[in-house]
Amino acid sequence: MDLKTTYLAKHVKELKPSGIRKFFDATAGMKDVISLGVGEPDFVTPWHVREAAILSLEDGYTSYTANAGLPELRREIAEYMQDYFSVSYDPNHEITVTVGASEAIDISLRAILDPGDEVIVVEPCFVSYAPLVTLAGGVPVCVQALKENQFKILPAQIEEAITERTKAIMICSPNNPTGSMLNQEEMERIADVIISHDLLVLSDEIYAELVYDGNYTSFAAIRGMRERTILVSGFSKNLAMTGWRLGYVCTPAEITEGLLKIHQYAIMSAPTMAQYAGIEGLKTGREDIDEMRKSYRQRRNYIVQSLNEIGLSCHKPEGAFYTFPSIESTGLNSEQFATRLLHAEKVVVVPGNAFGKSGEGHVRCSYATSMEQLQEAMKRIRRFVETL
Repeated sequence: MDLKTTYLAKHVKELKPSGIRKFFDATAGMKDVISLGVGEPDFVTPWHVREAAILSLEDGYTSYTANAGLPELRREIAEYMQDYFSVSYDPNHEITVTVGASEAIDISLRAILDPGDEVIVVEPCFVSYAPLVTLAGGVPVCVQALKENQFKILPAQIEEAITERTKAIMICSPNNPTGSMLNQEEMERIADVIISHDLLVLSDEIYAELVYDGNYTSFAAIRGMRERTILVSGFSKNLAMTGWRLGYVCTPAEITEGLLKIHQYAIMSAPTMAQYAGIEGLKTGREDIDEMRKSYRQRRNYIVQSLNEIGLSCHKPEGAFYTFPSIESTGLNSEQFATRLLHAEKVVVVPGNAFGKSGEGHVRCSYATSMEQLQEAMKRIRRFVETL
């Protein structure tokens, strides 16, 4: 009996595996590999944050928390959102603590989508967006942000993609994989389209604290958008807490009520010790975030200059910790480039087409690794390109 054919749901069978994990898994057993592939900080979670989790275990705090998360953590998130982004949320009714930002996106989509509802997905984007729309019963409508526009979506492109079935639009700024960031004026023009068509925006703001040029603006802070924004964020990138799996979603109470039901049935609550770590991170971790951001800025400047000198045209990302250089000058497509680079020089990059059609002709290089590793990676990439 073919279990896959007989029992797996059709929409699950048709999902493609993650293009990021494919290249990460390909390094199994290889030595001396430098990975610029997985988007994970090379920093260790700050000690005082880890210590808070340890103390919570020593004090015996090992039970479930409230489904929405520890009240103290939700209060700290609300204060943080007000201080950092000038957006006010009620910690009792508008904030849900989740198992990473990934769960926040998943339950948000499942809460708002009826079968057949369309969601505009701005690409290039993180690999899970369109699959999560599909798994929620929706239809992803992928719109390509183009290189000539610095990979920023234009309001006219959104307008053109809207139909009577459109329910929401998904945007990540600063963007993974390009590092591009929408400024306030660009957000306001997009907000005009969203409001005029009575849509929601699912705003992935996981990289909001990692901005190097200019000021960050949250979609929820744009006039008329707070009630239309599902704001997703977490602790993985800014506090180097990827393995803790701690995120949150902020949105009006009516939507929170719906997504919290799904969270209750699917998850119950986020890990208790991680929540205590999150409280400590929000209270005392801002200096840690500043130090990490300074280091990322230095690495960004180095890798952008190096890639351009090699001949791989690369714009300077405004946020996150990724570069998205063009590899068109090599005559290879993104899959070929990444595969041959891995086998020739043991450097992992992710093919741009893993993030959508407009990513073809590019590769994603993460600079969330040490300067020494970046310098060696650039030497290897230069050597590889010269052989072409």
